[in-house]
Amino acid sequence: MKTLFDKTAINGLELKNRFIRSATWERKADDKGHITDELMKVYSNLAEGGAAAIITGYAFVMEDEQPNARMMGIYDDSFIAEYKELTDMVHAKGSKIILQVVYCGSFSWFNTGRRIIWGPSAVPNKLTNVTPKEMTKEEIKTLINAFGDAALRAKKGGFDGVEIHGAHGYMLNTFLAPYFNQRTDEYGGSAGNRARILLEIYDDARSKTGNDFPVLMKLNCSDFMTDKGFTFEECKALCGTLAGKGIDAIDISGGPVFRAPKPDKDPSGFAEDFIGKESYFAGYAKEIADSIDAPVILVGGNRSVDVMEEILNSSRIEYMALGRPLLSEPDLVKKWERERGYKPRCTSCNKCFHEDGNDCDLDR
Repeated sequence: MKTLFDKTAINGLELKNRFIRSATWERKADDKGHITDELMKVYSNLAEGGAAAIITGYAFVMEDEQPNARMMGIYDDSFIAEYKELTDMVHAKGSKIILQVVYCGSFSWFNTGRRIIWGPSAVPNKLTNVTPKEMTKEEIKTLINAFGDAALRAKKGGFDGVEIHGAHGYMLNTFLAPYFNQRTDEYGGSAGNRARILLEIYDDARSKTGNDFPVLMKLNCSDFMTDKGFTFEECKALCGTLAGKGIDAIDISGGPVFRAPKPDKDPSGFAEDFIGKESYFAGYAKEIADSIDAPVILVGGNRSVDVMEEILNSSRIEYMALGRPLLSEPDLVKKWERERGYKPRCTSCNKCFHEDGNDCDLDR
């Protein structure tokens, strides 16, 4: 019988339990994406809190594409030394740390009129009203190289792995969705062509970091769009392809507007269907995990030990990721270790999303 406190490993990365801190933008880096004392404190608390691994808030891979204020960067070598201080601190406190890397694209409200925003096609984003510039093939190659270089910097900075963000309506997710991707070249059209850029980014990151450095990918199980979204069947097929290439783990989430600030801005009905429910992507993640030979991480609404352990033992899902609960209680995993029935104080109210930094309202 599997338990949440089993010791496991991902590509040689030893993990003391099955809990992973899911990536959450903290809004605590400086204006250029560099580490601050405030951000170090966030990761210190998380490292002491009991989770086996921390996936960082997303880090932008190109300097002129900062999609949110005060998010972490990884766009040049100046970050390596300061990230080594961060990763050394996390390791000293008994946790592991994985850097999430992203190119946002049109799902951004930050400085959108003052920068060029790339996309697979020049299709307006209904949430943000941003119409990106359709990328040339040369620009696609530039982006692939930027992701691979970011992964190498993460390795040099002492991170235990890297997670490529291909979910939540960000750039790579829009390549997967026919609504956003209306290209007629080898990066558009069929599901395989739409996934090409993700596979080439994975290949580039793997070639630059080596086979012994964990490379993960975050995907939507489905976009839950009424028309022309990335579908569950397409996700299953892509996960199978990634597993065949040697991906070290796949982080299953869902919904292109999962991070929309208000549910009434959600044209898909996604928030209405899922918010307030426990482990709401479990059914999708179970089917994916049963069909591939790679570890699957489940994120979204994981709130109780009993439910999570039932999922572990009724499927091939290996890990449980937590985002907002650890914003509210960084030491939640230790609390569960002491008291299996402990009820987290997080109610998924989303009031942790603030203009001056994302943290729980109960701590303000």
